[in-house]
Amino acid sequence: MLLIANVIFKLFTLLNQKHFLKVLIFSLCFPGVDALMSVSVVEGDSVTLESGVTEIQTDDLIAWTFGRPETLIARINKENVIFSTSDGPAGRFRDRLKLDHQTGSLTITNTRTTDSGLYNVTIKRTKTHITNRFSVTVYAHRQTSHTSVSLLIVLITAAGSLVIVPMIVLFCICKKHRDTVHEDETPAAALLYKHTELMMESDVTEVIYTCFITEH
Repeated sequence: MLLIANVIFKLFTLLNQKHFLKVLIFSLCFPGVDALMSVSVVEGDSVTLESGVTEIQTDDLIAWTFGRPETLIARINKENVIFSTSDGPAGRFRDRLKLDHQTGSLTITNTRTTDSGLYNVTIKRTKTHITNRFSVTVYAHRQTSHTSVSLLIVLITAAGSLVIVPMIVLFCICKKHRDTVHEDETPAAALLYKHTELMMESDVTEVIYTCFITEH
């Protein structure tokens, strides 16, 4: 009877949890054995390990441990208003652990690959004892996306250079050609003007001379 009550209690307390289905199947198939929930996260992201309760009771004593052998990394004593975290082995969790004061869930911020391992949460109440286990895997952050973006920027820059450089060269050539044509046109125009002026003077002289002969 106590075993059935324990299973029902777990079902209700984990109703809103992400791994509810896994816990349900595990509890039914292996009664009396605590479920091991697998959690994966990419390095640098945050991960929250749910305590399994929706609200901490006044008499609750909650303890979070990490690794084998187990090392205490966080504890809650609501009656004495204690919500504390520790740095863990070799200070690996320094300033990266946060406790939810309502549910007792533990959040690890800015995760690292060294955070991978087993985490246990034990909740002691007056008449019950709850234990949940988590196998956390932190994957190294992939650089593929950053590499692709960098390569794309290089390609765009190169393509832009291939377009801009020929345009600049073409502009310089056209400008030089235009200046040359302008310089060539100036002497030619002056020569044409002088030639026209000489022709006009010649015609006037001829007309005057013709008129003079006719009068004699």
